[in-house]
Amino acid sequence: MVVLSRSSISQFILPNPYMPTNDTPSFLNEIPEIDLSDPHAKTLIVKASQDFGFFKLINHGISLDLIVDLEAQAMNFFSLPQDHKNRAGPPDPFGYGSKHIGPHGDLGWIEYLLLSLNPEVVSPKTLTIFQENPENFRSVVEEYISATKNLSCEVLELMAEGLGIEEKNTFSKLLRDERSDCVFRLNYYPPCEDIDEKLLGFGEHTDPQMISVLRSNNTSGLQICLKDGSWVSVPPDNTSFFVNVGDTLQVMTNGRFKSVRHRVVPDTSKSRLSMIYFAGTAFNEKIKPLPCLMTNQEQSLYKELTWFEFKKAAFKHRLSHNRISLFLKSPPSNIS
Repeated sequence: MVVLSRSSISQFILPNPYMPTNDTPSFLNEIPEIDLSDPHAKTLIVKASQDFGFFKLINHGISLDLIVDLEAQAMNFFSLPQDHKNRAGPPDPFGYGSKHIGPHGDLGWIEYLLLSLNPEVVSPKTLTIFQENPENFRSVVEEYISATKNLSCEVLELMAEGLGIEEKNTFSKLLRDERSDCVFRLNYYPPCEDIDEKLLGFGEHTDPQMISVLRSNNTSGLQICLKDGSWVSVPPDNTSFFVNVGDTLQVMTNGRFKSVRHRVVPDTSKSRLSMIYFAGTAFNEKIKPLPCLMTNQEQSLYKELTWFEFKKAAFKHRLSHNRISLFLKSPPSNIS
């Protein structure tokens, strides 16, 4: 567990730029809930992706036993002595990390494991995590990743159908590419006992990939930013999955889908564990608005970048940076 003294706590306290610091975000009681068995699921998913960039999935088909098993294995890891966990760190960016999120000064009330799923990326720290832990941990992680990948493909195909794209695998084939650059993350947020100030477990950001598929335990903390700039808390649900639209999908839909800005605030008495599958494309995949979604008069809002180019540029910035702006076309120069 991350143990912090009161003198170090202040470095995690950040002002909320969207509301007075004495305001508490309300719970969002009308989160779009998508039943994957609903024949109208594709339409509902498109609407949620346009309005919120975020929705909840029920009847997702992933075994609750598998979910519970992975949660237990993850908690076993985060409960290990610190020197044992440190063998899998510091992150490179993969491996075990605590407090420091990335190389640009972002801090969080957090411990995490970040695993590369890209066969083109050799991560010794990822191998160390499995070598230092029982074989069952690796097998459960791999089974869970396989299940969430299939779920991600199903969601991406429903998105394509809902948008009226003729080839429903337009998005999912990018994920099924054996070179797809996907990432799996386990986040552990220790409780913050006797602390009244607003703390951030994970600072505000958008996810750069196509979509992120999230499951967490039954502890609150996740917050999303609405179109009006206000923050709302997402009621926890440990039997469902939550889907975030990422920057890549916003570009590919020419802004129809919105990459949701979100953050995590730790609980004062309970720990929070989240598991996130980030569905990315291959490094050489060119990211740009799909021509089939462009009307005759519609202009592309974004320039073309490969996933590698975008990822390399995006990760030079702080979490809170508007990374999707890297895709925006420069405004035309005035011609005299």
